[in-house]
Amino acid sequence: MADRKKRSRLNPGEERQRPAGGPAGEGPRFETQVRALALVEELLMQTSQSDPNYSLLELLHHQLRVDEHQLHEAQQALSQFEEVYKKLTSPANRIATYLDSPAEGIAYLSVGEAEYYANVDPNLKLNQLQIGTRVKVNEAFVVIGDLGYSPEGPVVKVAEVLPDGRLRIGGDLPTGAGRIVIRSSRLHDQRLKAGDEVRLEPSFKVAIERFAKAELQEHFLQEIPELPWSKVGGQEEAIKLIRDTIEHPLLYPDLYRRFEKRHLKGILLYGPPGCGKTHIAKATAYNLTKSYRKRTGRDVREYFMFINGPQLLNMWLGETERLVRDIFTQARERAKEGHLVFLFIDEADSLLRTRSSGRYLNIANTVVPQFSAEMDGLVGLENVVVLLTSNRPDYIDPAILRPERIDRKIKIGRPNHQATADIFGIYLHKRIPLDPAWVTEQDGDEPRARRQLIERATDFLFRREPETAFLDVHLRSGRRETLHWRNLVSGALIMSAVERAKELAIQRAIETQDEDTGISPEDLERAIRAEYKENEIFPKNDQMEDWLKLLDYEPENVVEVKPAQGRAAERTVKSVI
Repeated sequence: MADRKKRSRLNPGEERQRPAGGPAGEGPRFETQVRALALVEELLMQTSQSDPNYSLLELLHHQLRVDEHQLHEAQQALSQFEEVYKKLTSPANRIATYLDSPAEGIAYLSVGEAEYYANVDPNLKLNQLQIGTRVKVNEAFVVIGDLGYSPEGPVVKVAEVLPDGRLRIGGDLPTGAGRIVIRSSRLHDQRLKAGDEVRLEPSFKVAIERFAKAELQEHFLQEIPELPWSKVGGQEEAIKLIRDTIEHPLLYPDLYRRFEKRHLKGILLYGPPGCGKTHIAKATAYNLTKSYRKRTGRDVREYFMFINGPQLLNMWLGETERLVRDIFTQARERAKEGHLVFLFIDEADSLLRTRSSGRYLNIANTVVPQFSAEMDGLVGLENVVVLLTSNRPDYIDPAILRPERIDRKIKIGRPNHQATADIFGIYLHKRIPLDPAWVTEQDGDEPRARRQLIERATDFLFRREPETAFLDVHLRSGRRETLHWRNLVSGALIMSAVERAKELAIQRAIETQDEDTGISPEDLERAIRAEYKENEIFPKNDQMEDWLKLLDYEPENVVEVKPAQGRAAERTVKSVI
């Protein structure tokens, strides 16, 4: 009897796996199945194995167990089907933007352009919702879930921060109109200012993320090296004018106020390429900041924005104008923070060309007015200086060059004999090794040998001999002028010649295995010859005007330009004007 009970008894785990109920319409059937199985088990327990009906009862018991298992699987499948059916036939939930909570259990929502006061599911903690996040709303407009911040939305610029913290957005929204928006919870304590970029949630009602101004922030900023005026050779007149017009108003503000003398806002540096315009601009930033810091006793920092004119040109309508606005906005912000701001625009003629009245669109027609308006907006800021450079100032629009915008025009000319020696001295400083034989020739006096080397290189460059004749310029008056090396010298050419001389000395040191080798006069002379040899390139006829302006000739006075007599006559270039 005990064996029969053990064999016929169901596994306890199987009994516990039977569901208490099933899908609709199947509950009574399942209960009947369970009672039948229990009854057969009871009969098996009371029936002897020798009884002829015992095998029939075991067969019936097995069948009932199979039926029970199949019924249980059918109930699970039906339950899953009903769950899927319920999801497929239930209405979709709306996505809303949470704006605030005016009362306990109430949420202020935005669904598109419509706004609602909606109840909140008691299971959802209202105090954990953040302004600007997305929430899930059912068909009864009850908030039933938090979806967090939207990953999308337009990035716009802040035009103004209102006293209560709201933000005024300019007209760069997809709608084309400005808008007042509120801040999200995560922007609540952040310091925002005009010009900052923020991302709005898709309904354009809440600013949810602040973006750094990737395009301009530090993009144009340049570190200024230590560059005292002594490292700028041959431009004493230009340096004096810059110091008088820019440095003195900052160092002696009381004196300027007494005379009611206004501060100059802009300076144009113009002249041939390679003569130090950019170098002078950087030296201005370094020396002016140093002097101002010493005068005021404050740790003032320079903010030097180096901008290449062509770099701002953009094919998209309005994009260049936007960049100009952003640059001046950044300059004003840094000035208000106490920096000395130097806005340096190189090759300004490419950006600020004279406007045309033709029917075809000229980018200067919109960029020049924008630039002029921004220059006028610098009124009242004493610590912003605008420096422009150009090889062709006659190309710049007159509206830019008028007083109260660009107040001073300073010509950076080619160096004369003394200036050339000064520039050689800057690059052949005392740390550059000299040829021991040359030093010995100067009685072993190294400083004297260096001075003699510089004087010899300068005299070699300024010779007027057939070898140095470079160009013949035939004037309309019938006169012919020959330009020599001295007429085409520049600071950049001198620097390049010194670098070539270093290469020659290094090459000689490698070949002779002599580490004491230094620069000799012959190295400098070979380097100067090589520089002018490589620059024997003449412009095409349609570019002759630019060349003549850089040589300080008026194109209408020139009939012909060609290599000097004795130089490759087949490369003669004519330009009949």
